Amino acid sequence: MNMITGPMFQTMVVEGALAIAEKKEQANELNVFPVPDGDTGTNMSLTMASAMEEMGRLHEPTLAQAADKTASALLRGARGNSGVILSLLFRGMAKKLREKPEADGRDFAVALREGVDTAYKAVMKPAEGTILTVSRVAAQHALERCQADPELPVEEVFRAVIERGEKALAETTTQNPVLAKAGVVDAGGFGFLTILSGMFDAFRGIHRERAAEAEPSRAAADFSAIKDEDITFTYCTEFIAERRDKSRNVNRMRSILSNIGDSLVVVEDDDIIKVHVHTDQPNRALEEALKFGPLLTVKIENMREQHTAKVVEGTADAPRERVIAPPEKKFGFVAVAAGEGLESVFTDLGVDQMVRGGQTMNPSTDDLLHAIDAVPAETVFILPNNKNIIMAAEQAAPLSEKEVIVLPTKNIPQGMTAMLAFDGGAETEANRSAMVEAIGGVRAGQVTYAARNSEFDGKKIKEGEFLALCEGKLTANSKRQMDVVKKLAREMVKPESAFATIIFGEGVSEEEAAKAEDIFRKENRDLEITVIDGGQPVYYYLISVE
Repeated sequence: MNMITGPMFQTMVVEGALAIAEKKEQANELNVFPVPDGDTGTNMSLTMASAMEEMGRLHEPTLAQAADKTASALLRGARGNSGVILSLLFRGMAKKLREKPEADGRDFAVALREGVDTAYKAVMKPAEGTILTVSRVAAQHALERCQADPELPVEEVFRAVIERGEKALAETTTQNPVLAKAGVVDAGGFGFLTILSGMFDAFRGIHRERAAEAEPSRAAADFSAIKDEDITFTYCTEFIAERRDKSRNVNRMRSILSNIGDSLVVVEDDDIIKVHVHTDQPNRALEEALKFGPLLTVKIENMREQHTAKVVEGTADAPRERVIAPPEKKFGFVAVAAGEGLESVFTDLGVDQMVRGGQTMNPSTDDLLHAIDAVPAETVFILPNNKNIIMAAEQAAPLSEKEVIVLPTKNIPQGMTAMLAFDGGAETEANRSAMVEAIGGVRAGQVTYAARNSEFDGKKIKEGEFLALCEGKLTANSKRQMDVVKKLAREMVKPESAFATIIFGEGVSEEEAAKAEDIFRKENRDLEITVIDGGQPVYYYLISVE
């Protein structure tokens, strides 16, 4: 076969997906920092899997159908920056391939170049030594070969793309200073070439054996496994009370609410008190709130009824349909986070829809789109809270019928600060500006662990060591957790620092969190510190200083 037809492109996409699935861990291992966020291979594999699933639904498609369906599936299934860029490359390719009943070598080279142009246009500041560089250099070389020989067959174009792409990939080590320090090639570029190699195999008639398919898994929890009697309290009760009686003790209310319910979160400042609690006595909770002042907002939901609805919803075999909530208010919010405590905090701060995700578990564009759909507002702000989720959010925005504004929150503390800066009485642009400005004033730090042995920036790091990061840069590594917390506190806290938030995650006790609080307080006795049980995975501590 000398041409790419619809069925052939269909097969090529499937083989590309299988190829990256085989090598996803190899791509993950190319991650520069040894922190447990080796997402690139996983994200690219999951993104391609969405296209492979779509190809399985087609029967003898035209080239236009196969290319367009691939681009659409990749867009909705895109996870992380690498997955989004991959979807953009295929979207550009589809623009050219849909014009042809079948594609020859030159058509394929032109399509690949269009894919590169599409991806570059979508990235604000494209850096050298990335998947963009590898794809651009490889596509340009193929196009030059076709200009010299317009009859160059598809097989030779593929070979030219991969051979030049492999050279470009090797060059990424010297093009990107971060990669040079770590002595590795770019993971995204490696993943893209892996996918192209799989597609080339398919064109030559080489096919991989599919691994035995596991039971299809749901992204959401299996609510049918939860029995109704496992729900301790019936009503999820949330309210905001104006704090007119400033002499009244908030801790007394905390004590009363903890005795009549669970999942209690109380957030207070000089003017208001926000409360979230699961209880069988919502009236009692509201009575306590009214002692402080008038109620500003109240939301009470029957969790047993919600559970029943979720079980019924979970029995449906059909894929999720888009259900767009009609607007009931001007502004709404979607935030990404992992951990019950963090989800409760964002809900208390006014977020309408939470998307479970973060480091090592980036949600897809489609996940974000469904969350946007569910918000009953005219304008929806998205807080990705992770630098690797921002691009997916930006791809979801134009797919929505609502006005969607993506706030560039790169971590959880920035997301929380952005919500605190929101003013319900202000206009859209004023809120966007205020929230972005607030984000810029946050210094963020994390404490996590080394996922593997490595050497970075002259420091030898051993698997399992505790790592402290400040503003994304490695600050300390040690076998003792509190040692890295101390070094992080010295790095983050300044004489002018006024506020700090310490969010502790899975595996950290309240006693350990109290020790971390003491360490930060020693750096600045005037520092006002808030400690929150976030319950997040991967990170022992998420810390912000303002």
